[in-house]
Amino acid sequence: MDEKGVTMAKTILVVDDDPTQRRLLQAAVEKAGFACRTAPDGETGLQLASDAREGVDVVLLDLTMPGLSGMETLERLNTKRPDLPVIMLTATSGIDTIVQTMRRGAVDFIVKPANPERVVVSIRNALKMQSLTGEVKRLSRKAEGGMKFEDMIASAPAMRSVIRMAERGAASDIPMLILGESGVGKEVIARCIQGASARAGKPFVTVNCGAIPENLVESILFGHEKGAFTGAVSKSPGKFVEADGGTLFLDEVGELPLDAQVKLLRALQEGEVDAVGSRRPTKVDVRIISATNRDLAGQVKAGTFREDLFYRLNVFPIDMPSLRERREDIPALVDHFIARFNASEGTKVTGAGEDTLQMLYAYDWPGNVRQLENSVFRAVVLCDGDELRPQDFPQISSMMGEVKMLPAMPARASEPPPVPANDARPAPAPMVGDVPVAIKDADGEIRSLQDIERDLLQYAIDFYDGHMSEVSRRLGIGRSTLYRKVREYDLDVRGERETG
Repeated sequence: MDEKGVTMAKTILVVDDDPTQRRLLQAAVEKAGFACRTAPDGETGLQLASDAREGVDVVLLDLTMPGLSGMETLERLNTKRPDLPVIMLTATSGIDTIVQTMRRGAVDFIVKPANPERVVVSIRNALKMQSLTGEVKRLSRKAEGGMKFEDMIASAPAMRSVIRMAERGAASDIPMLILGESGVGKEVIARCIQGASARAGKPFVTVNCGAIPENLVESILFGHEKGAFTGAVSKSPGKFVEADGGTLFLDEVGELPLDAQVKLLRALQEGEVDAVGSRRPTKVDVRIISATNRDLAGQVKAGTFREDLFYRLNVFPIDMPSLRERREDIPALVDHFIARFNASEGTKVTGAGEDTLQMLYAYDWPGNVRQLENSVFRAVVLCDGDELRPQDFPQISSMMGEVKMLPAMPARASEPPPVPANDARPAPAPMVGDVPVAIKDADGEIRSLQDIERDLLQYAIDFYDGHMSEVSRRLGIGRSTLYRKVREYDLDVRGERETG
């Protein structure tokens, strides 16, 4: 999506030594809504196709050219960019030529003079095939425990910083805690951490701690012997043993009951588990990645989460942004989900219209990526045409029609919120003009970034009357980050409220 929120067109590269053919093909490609680059020979075409900055999605390649021939160019492209679809163009339609090009990796073959409609259909088919092939490969890597960060749709600035942190953590066996709202994709990034680590290809076992009945937590995590309790008709190894050598992903770890937390801490410290009914512990080699949408530090203060376990899990925290903090990824996510559901449902949706993407871009997505995925699924099923339209998202389009956007935070010439008498924090510096948080101190010097941030957070909390979700949204930071800074600065959150 560009600065105006419009989706960027796919780029087609035309490689042909005939300038008339290049112009005709370029006109047909651009008329169909694609961006087009041209090259007069194989060497130039190879350079453009190999340059990531060009973003070439499909190549139209002439077979007969002086210098580097079309067949030689095709072979080199397959070496440099094996995922790039290539459509061959030639004046000869001999069966031997067609077979040779297909064997060397071409996805289609068009006889010149090329019919514009035939060219456009071939391009669209190549793009669909590329999307489906990519989805199959991604699902295969996911099943094999080899999912990589490049499999993620994460081009938004907020996600790029997350990926950089996750890549660093993946290089070791350090325990990682993924924080973020429900539906942001915490399991996806956990799988990518595993795939980028030395444990790639080893077991990746997921446990939803919030979905386990309290009386079965110990048995499911650590296993049990046959006859250990009523209903234990056979031996069960438990999730720790299943994940031996690989990664154990503890989703919603904040939901674990206190007695299970004690046993989990021991398993992490000792590297061994005690199955229910077993006489001796079992050694395990497991990398722990946990996740939560709760404020674990707050739970520690409330006494519902063990402090020692919190510090054991929270060695390397990663704060996942909400979808509204990474809206730039919405068009690519929509395309990704459309391709997946086309494959699973047998539908033939080509994409989403610009007005539809504008609507989805403007929506707040309280359920994050999971909600977007389910919304696209419903829309693909409802769609009667080639493109998803706003009416295919009835719930969202009706909400967008009724929602009233909150005004942007205005600059006010008012006094800063009063500091309670028993608060040891220094009072904010006096304000100048219409600036609600002072940049300079009383001596005219620039204040520290920490002091400015503290006052801005306090001002935003008071301005939005303790609605922490709105504060998080307006300041563009994750809710868990906001809570952490509230604790760090010991801010006043009187009358704290939560909004959806």
